[in-house]
Amino acid sequence: MTDPSKVLHIRNVGYEITENDLLQLVQPFGVVTKSVMLRAKNQALIQMQDVASAVTVVQYYTNVQPCVRERNVYIQFSSHQELTTVDQNTQGRSQDAQPNRILLVTIHQMQYPITVEVLHQVFSPYGFVEKIVTFQKSAGFQALIQYQSRQSALSAIDALQGRNIYDGCCQLDIQFSNLSELQVNYNNERSRDFTNPALPSEQKGRSSQSGYGDMGGMYGLQPPGARAVAYPQMGDAAAIAAAFGGRLPPGISGTNDRCTVLVSNLNPDKIDEDKLFNLFSLYGNIVRIKLLRSKPDHALIQMGDGFQAEFAVNFLKGALLFGKRLEVNYSKYPNITPGQDTHDYSNSNLNRFNRNAQKNYRYCCSPTKMIHLSTLPQEITEEEIVAQLELEEHGTVVGTKLFEANGKKQALVLFETEEQATEALVCKHATSIDGSIVRISFSQLQSL
Repeated sequence: MTDPSKVLHIRNVGYEITENDLLQLVQPFGVVTKSVMLRAKNQALIQMQDVASAVTVVQYYTNVQPCVRERNVYIQFSSHQELTTVDQNTQGRSQDAQPNRILLVTIHQMQYPITVEVLHQVFSPYGFVEKIVTFQKSAGFQALIQYQSRQSALSAIDALQGRNIYDGCCQLDIQFSNLSELQVNYNNERSRDFTNPALPSEQKGRSSQSGYGDMGGMYGLQPPGARAVAYPQMGDAAAIAAAFGGRLPPGISGTNDRCTVLVSNLNPDKIDEDKLFNLFSLYGNIVRIKLLRSKPDHALIQMGDGFQAEFAVNFLKGALLFGKRLEVNYSKYPNITPGQDTHDYSNSNLNRFNRNAQKNYRYCCSPTKMIHLSTLPQEITEEEIVAQLELEEHGTVVGTKLFEANGKKQALVLFETEEQATEALVCKHATSIDGSIVRISFSQLQSL
């Protein structure tokens, strides 16, 4: 049996368990002076102020099974008599770092590229994010997130620790950093200073100078001799390569060259060209839409290129809208001929991929229960969003969250089902509120 020590060894510490969770277990028995989260081993070390406090902890939890976030953990004496700060090369993390406004985030099971924009969407609901720096280390893909306040960082770590960004993958492992301020030299896909939008983007081919790490081959920065991924049918290959880091989402081949899709099993009493535009423009620019008079539940939609058409087919096949499950397939027609029964959207300023194509590709997903609203009036409230857009006529609104990003008001609205959220999106996208044209998309977040 290990001799008593003021250092406690805790086992079965899952990724969903935070350092604060463990501190709450032992702090009633004495002062904690240091702690180490050994994430790779699902373990932790906590140093009490004296041996007597540690003995009290072990004795108590010998008779009472400690349980944290529905997981049993096991506490015993460590073979260490004293903890020292280890791994000085860990980016911005002291193993006994105290809570502050900068978080160190490690992404486990990373099946999709994670960029500054994705991280900002995940973390900004909990407070104003000032800076983000991403880098690749031996522990995996990591990021430093600097909030305006310490309280925002505490809220984020409590809400997000152990959660997945995407369903079944990209798990967040969050700890506090011991840095007091992040230095950001460039606003690009690897780093961003949201308080200083005037920063230049990093020159192509120039090595990272943030001081936090090197992105290596991530996000289109390929090592010497690597074969570039080329998709000749894509209208904007550079944006696509940057959005997905040379890898495409599951189900997307990148080889389709057919631009027109056939949508069937529509609800002819409720659908029209503008509603179809609002939905399909999430996956690419819309050129033309034609409802088929001979088949009222069918429509042809011409996308900007074959890649965008493949996105629409992949993400919308089987989606529920107005009580019907959509069938989305490639059409035998290469394009839609202009005519009186055809709506032309080629010059519409509501096409999302004319600007920020890279960001819009990255946010493509199947319909979810949560919609993201942007370009809202600055003074609007959560209650006014629901009331003025009449969102409850489309289904039960479970919750809303209003937040600010890049100085602009945005919101998340959670519905009871994907179908309700889809209906709200197709009916209310591009609605005007106090002169602001509200833009709506699906959010990939799983909860508010």
